[in-house]
Amino acid sequence: MTDLPHPITGQPFPSPVPAGTGWPGDPATAATPQAHTSDDVRRLAVAGPGLEELGAAISVCRACPRLVAWRESVAVDKRRSFADQPYWGRPIIGWGSAHPAVLVVGLAPAAHGGNRTGRIFTGDRSGDWLFASLYRVGLAAQPTSEHAGDGQALIDTRMVAAVRCAPPDNKPTPFERDTCAPWLDAEIGQVLPSARVIVCLGSYAWDSVARSLARLGLAIPRPRPRFGHGSRFEVVRAAGASGAGVSVLGCFHPSQQNTFTGKLTEPMLDAVLGEAARLSRTDAAGDAASDSSRPLG
Repeated sequence: MTDLPHPITGQPFPSPVPAGTGWPGDPATAATPQAHTSDDVRRLAVAGPGLEELGAAISVCRACPRLVAWRESVAVDKRRSFADQPYWGRPIIGWGSAHPAVLVVGLAPAAHGGNRTGRIFTGDRSGDWLFASLYRVGLAAQPTSEHAGDGQALIDTRMVAAVRCAPPDNKPTPFERDTCAPWLDAEIGQVLPSARVIVCLGSYAWDSVARSLARLGLAIPRPRPRFGHGSRFEVVRAAGASGAGVSVLGCFHPSQQNTFTGKLTEPMLDAVLGEAARLSRTDAAGDAASDSSRPLG
């Protein structure tokens, strides 16, 4: 297949994009170790000494055969409107601040969004809504994000996906969710010291974050709070740990199904992200812990 120019840099790439060939933001090289099994994922997630190394390992993961086949077939077949562009076609890494006060967690990259651009929520309708709102509340430098390398920057914020590969019908299997979970655990664990707020976009992200925090040894309120737009629970850091508590906020996912039907409106999205911005900028976040939250073990 003929290589095609990247929309920002003009550099030609095949689809999917090989590691270490110059795609904007690609942390991997041809020598980056690849995970081929769930055991490999667990080993490499623990071994990653920093976000850059962790992202590199995530970006070349091949542990879920169905997801590998799907993301790469989409990168080859493409959508007609993007036929003149190369597709990333690999797992999506977290991006934004290495020491975020706000962590935004989504489900998985879109087949013709993040799977094409190489950056979560970039280049699709959900991203249009999300970045516009992040910009309005002061957490993004630009109101749009079309391609990796377009100058967009997150302000004191990081963005990740619970599952790093685009799944068919946006539905990862339980095996795929569990295989990918160590990547999420490792990334949340690395940014947790600075994080003040975690925004969960949709019930899948809400459940994934709750499970991840529990695996990391944090005490989740029991019974676990149910997801809803504006839902919230607090996690208190262990005695002696630096920083205030962490607020976990629920937000309807900015999918077209939700935005077209009016289930999610711009004011609703701004309200949750605005609350995240407010909590991230005040020392009072730790004082807002609810009575149902329990100290870390």
